[in-house]
Amino acid sequence: MSDTPSSQLSEQPTPEANANDIATSDRSAKTRQLLGMKGAAPGETSIWKIRLQLMKPITWIPLIWGVVCGAASSGHFSWSLEDVLKVATCMLMSGPLMTGYTQTLNDFYDRELDAINEPYRPIPSGAISIPQVVTQILLLLGLGIGISYLLDTWAGHEFPIVTLLCIGGAFVSYIYSAPPLKLKKNGWLGNYALGASYIALPWWAGHALFGELTPTVMILTLFYSLAGLGIAIVNDFKSVEGDRQLGLQSLPVMFGITTAAWICVLMIDIFQAGMAVYLVSIKQNLYATVLLLLVIPQITFQDMYFLRNPVENDVKYQASAQPFLVLGMLVVGLALGHAV
Repeated sequence: MSDTPSSQLSEQPTPEANANDIATSDRSAKTRQLLGMKGAAPGETSIWKIRLQLMKPITWIPLIWGVVCGAASSGHFSWSLEDVLKVATCMLMSGPLMTGYTQTLNDFYDRELDAINEPYRPIPSGAISIPQVVTQILLLLGLGIGISYLLDTWAGHEFPIVTLLCIGGAFVSYIYSAPPLKLKKNGWLGNYALGASYIALPWWAGHALFGELTPTVMILTLFYSLAGLGIAIVNDFKSVEGDRQLGLQSLPVMFGITTAAWICVLMIDIFQAGMAVYLVSIKQNLYATVLLLLVIPQITFQDMYFLRNPVENDVKYQASAQPFLVLGMLVVGLALGHAV
C-alpha cells in the first residue's frame, strides 16, 4: 500500500487539469501571435491571420487614441453622427492602415533581426513570401493615403493637411526601418521618431479634422512625444541580444540594461509632468492635477515591475502602466480644447 498521504494525492494535478492548462496556454500563444506580441506560437497557416499578425494589431491602439485626443484638443468636436464618423474614419487610417503599413514594413526590413529575436514571426518562419509582404505594404499605404484625401475633402480643407500628414508619416516610417538612414539604428533618433509617430502624428490628424492645426499644438505634442520616446525604449529590451549582434545602437545596448531602464522611466515621467506645468500656465489647473495623479500609478508600476527586471517584465509593465499614460493624453487634449 502506498504511504502517500491522501491530502497530497488530492493536490496532484489530474490529466484533465494538465490538458486544460495546455489548451489555455495554446490559446494564449495563438492570441499573442495574432496580435503581434512577444512570445507568440509558430505554426499559423491561415494567410489572413498571418497578414494580420504582420500588422501587429496591438500597436494600433495608441494611434487610434491619439486621433481622439487630437479631436478633443481642437475644441470643435461634437457628438454628431458626422463628427463621430469622421473620427472613426481617421482611426481606420491611423491604426489598421498606416500603423499596419509601418509594422509590415518594419518586419520586412527586420527579417534578419527577427530570425534571431523572434523566429516565429511570419517572414523569418517562412509563413509568408516576400512578394506577398511587399504587396501588403503597398496596398496598406495606398489605402491610407486614399482615405486621408477623403478626410480632407470631407472636412472641406483647401490645403490637404491630413493627406500631407499621412504621406509624412509614411516617409518617417520608411526611414525608420529602411537603409541607408534606418533611424532605428540609433536609439535616440529611432525612438523619438517612433514616439512622435505614436503621439504627435495621429494627434495632428484628429485636430486638423475639426480645427486649425496651430504651431502651439504641434510643438506641445512634439514635446509630449518625448514621453513617447520613453515608451518606445521599453520595446528595445526584448531584442537587446539581436541588436548587439547586428550593430543596432538601441539604448539598452548603448548604456546597459539598468541605465537604459532609468532613462526610459525618467523620460516618461518628466515630460508628462512638463505638460502638467504647461496646463497650469494656461490656467487649466484641474486638468493639470488630474494629469499628475495619473503619473503616480505609472511610477508605482515602474518600481514594481520595470526597474526590477525590464527584460522579463516589459509586457507586464506596459499592460499595467500605459492605460494611465494614454488617459493622461486625453486629459491634455481636453484641457487644450477647453482653453480654445
